[in-house]
Amino acid sequence: MQFVFPTSKVKRYQFPTHINDLVVDRADAETSEVFVVVIRPGKAPPLHLHDDTEQVFYILKGRGMLSIGAKRKKLPVRVGDVVRIPPHTLHSIECVGKTSLHYLAIDCFLGGRPKKEPTWDSHARVICQKNGWDYKKAKKF
Repeated sequence: MQFVFPTSKVKRYQFPTHINDLVVDRADAETSEVFVVVIRPGKAPPLHLHDDTEQVFYILKGRGMLSIGAKRKKLPVRVGDVVRIPPHTLHSIECVGKTSLHYLAIDCFLGGRPKKEPTWDSHARVICQKNGWDYKKAKKF
């Protein structure tokens, strides 16, 4: 069983709107996964929600604007901030600075690892399908 996961050995998924550097795959944990998200200036992942996950973000570099909830409330985020996204909550973060936004994302699954998407790779395929992205271009490892 692995206890330490070096961030120098990640699996990269480069989507059209952002990069996810997978650190801890959900397949290697009971109720969580960890990745670093990189968003280039002016970009943002699509507005989305997770029915099976609470997310926690720790802002490492850059500045962003969180859009959250059905009314898309706007909240600024900066280095050192912790963001909590409850389950079933629409959200997206746009990079608003001149440099890329980087944040550590921790997904905490409700009721254990998702059975329909038991690995990050299976989840990435679904993300690509939902957004019309080419999965083969996204997977970079």
